[in-house]
Amino acid sequence: MARQRKRKGDPVHGWLVLDKPVDLTSTQAVGIVKRLFNAQKAGHGGTLDPLASGILPIALGEATKTSQWAMDSEKEYLFTIEWGSSTDSQDKEGAVIGTSDARPSREAVEAALENFIGEIDQVPPKFSAIKVNGERAYDLARDGETFELEARKVLVHEARVTDMPDADHTTLHVVTGKGFYVRALARDLAVDLGCEGHISMLRRTRVGDFTLEDAITPDALETMGETPAERIAALVPLETALDDLPFVDLAAGDGELIRQGRTVKLMPHVMEAWRADIRSSREDRLALAMDAGTALAIGEIRAGQFKPSRVFQV
Repeated sequence: MARQRKRKGDPVHGWLVLDKPVDLTSTQAVGIVKRLFNAQKAGHGGTLDPLASGILPIALGEATKTSQWAMDSEKEYLFTIEWGSSTDSQDKEGAVIGTSDARPSREAVEAALENFIGEIDQVPPKFSAIKVNGERAYDLARDGETFELEARKVLVHEARVTDMPDADHTTLHVVTGKGFYVRALARDLAVDLGCEGHISMLRRTRVGDFTLEDAITPDALETMGETPAERIAALVPLETALDDLPFVDLAAGDGELIRQGRTVKLMPHVMEAWRADIRSSREDRLALAMDAGTALAIGEIRAGQFKPSRVFQV
């Protein structure tokens, strides 16, 4: 029998809310955090462009099993559009593809924004990580390939102007659902206003329950103690990404059964509490099983039973 290969690093579990600086890729950020924690496994909860700063949730260990929930969660952005020129990437790194002397008034921007609130159709930027015939769109765009991306439904909960320091710049705040591209909003807003514009500053201020209040910069993390163990206090629980899931408390002894992947029967009062939770109306009937205050598994509730699908080995 072949021996199981031992993983390098320590079994560290939880989320680090990183305040990513500009000019650092999401992959580089994950590498830094993984090294500083000497973690066996790490990933992120949603790519943030190198030119963007702000919240980049980084999952360590078993928290990587919850990454999809972070990617799908509500997000907030603060960004500035610089008027006068458009670029192929819709940000300041791209090549200029159009210029104009037209400058919108604050009132015009606010009026145009009304068309971008609610469920809208949005064509992603060509400089994006979306795959086209197995290749990343940004690779095709950089190679000068001709291709088109299809519009997709995205949800915008809020969009408003927060500042307009001069005629050349407008700062906006948006609250969005999954799959939304700020650069695409800047592109489409400029078209509607009959102007040229691109993103000159972008900062993500929230991803679900991950906020700037809990965030830490790579530099601050680097100077926090001399060992990975001393940085553990900076982590937030893996269930932080699962705020939209109702939870159920397991009876004594059921935790071990769940760890074995077995289905358990839920007590009547637990089922009543689950039904009363407004998050329980979701069609997939998913829930988070808690064992003595510790997140143990994501699973499905059917006929008064909990069947685990993702068990956290912590």
